[in-house]
Amino acid sequence: MLLIKNGVIVDPVKHQEIQADIFIQNGRIKKIDKKLDEKKLAEEFGNSHREQRGEEKGIQVLDASGKKIGPGLVDVHVHFRDPGFTHKEDILTGAKAAAKGGFTTVVLMANTRPAVDNEETLAYVLNKGKETEIHVETCGTITKGLKGRELTDMQALKSMGAVGFTDDGIPLMNKVLLEQAMLTAKELGVPVSLHEEDPAFIENNGVNAGKAAAYFGIGGSGRKAEISLIERDVELALKTGASLNVQHISTKEGVEIVRKGKKRGDNIHAEATPHHFTLTEEAVIEKGTMAKMNPPLREEEDRMAIIEGLKDGTIDLIATDHAPHAKEEKDKPLTEAPSGIIGLETAFGLAVTNLVLPGHLTLTELFEKMSLNPAKLYHLPAGTIEEGAEADLIIFDEKEQYVFREEDICSKSHNTPFIGATLQGKIDATIVKGAIVYQAN
Repeated sequence: MLLIKNGVIVDPVKHQEIQADIFIQNGRIKKIDKKLDEKKLAEEFGNSHREQRGEEKGIQVLDASGKKIGPGLVDVHVHFRDPGFTHKEDILTGAKAAAKGGFTTVVLMANTRPAVDNEETLAYVLNKGKETEIHVETCGTITKGLKGRELTDMQALKSMGAVGFTDDGIPLMNKVLLEQAMLTAKELGVPVSLHEEDPAFIENNGVNAGKAAAYFGIGGSGRKAEISLIERDVELALKTGASLNVQHISTKEGVEIVRKGKKRGDNIHAEATPHHFTLTEEAVIEKGTMAKMNPPLREEEDRMAIIEGLKDGTIDLIATDHAPHAKEEKDKPLTEAPSGIIGLETAFGLAVTNLVLPGHLTLTELFEKMSLNPAKLYHLPAGTIEEGAEADLIIFDEKEQYVFREEDICSKSHNTPFIGATLQGKIDATIVKGAIVYQAN
């Protein structure tokens, strides 16, 4: 049993902040009230079924004075590289990084080796996820072997626990096949998440075909690569009725296409990463491979369009695209190094610093994007703070500044441009099913 006292609850459902205590028993929120008395709670709940459960009578008290309490964060776009690339990250280390970042639920991408295109690999991922202290879910791939030629048995994968489908990392160029996948996903009631980059418009991936590409003397990645596929896939989603998640949107034109699509159907969704609403291609010039990612960082107008999309609800999700790579891989020349950065441990701080503090989003709106909406899209029991709900929570101080230091990173990989950055919005504790799984020193 756990009693969290004196905190302010940030409620993204009711869009309010209220001071209240939270009492947790058997992993669920039992009571929420302005003032809960520890002795009365012990008398009321401490003895009931205590013997058969082997519980102690005492209640652990966590004082959240001066802090706020939000629903645990939900990240629906994460790479834990397991199986196949565990020198970069594995499910256990990834989960520790997630807990430190305030994430109580993550949805893994399926581009592992072997890919999650079969029941055996899916079972491996889900079973290893159960060894962690957070909730680890996973997508299955849309096509076998991520080759874009033949659909997986989506129904079998869904029945075994896949919460969605994606070939993330590889764009689906076969329009007929994608339409079939969307029709199946619609029947199964799960989302399709798509990496929108047409290789026909990319000479060198990971770097914007603009100022950054010119600086390095390369062709780069044109914005049309994203625009063309978002246009196509929004139309396919509206035609089939499938829930579409446009992943890691990076262009102002892409934001506008989604905006118009959402007016035509409520099945169109889009996610933004913290790096795309924080940085521009200038970061690639300064940081090199540490700021190389797909899709690339673009221009200031694109960054501001993404923020505007978050403000008006066009972009309804914030996801990290946590993409670990080993040091020796990122130390390669720019055109040879892999794209991607880690993001679980900086996401909340970057969001508070760049969205809440400047007044773009309120805290309740931020928790909509980082908890409630992702949970809704993937039909996960998360994102709320209410009696009866599972006790997945974070305790944080949105006013506290901290420096993101390399020596504090929990992820196995350290590929991020944010080392040394001063952020605001520190996670003090992460609670999953009523247990404290991370607590700041």
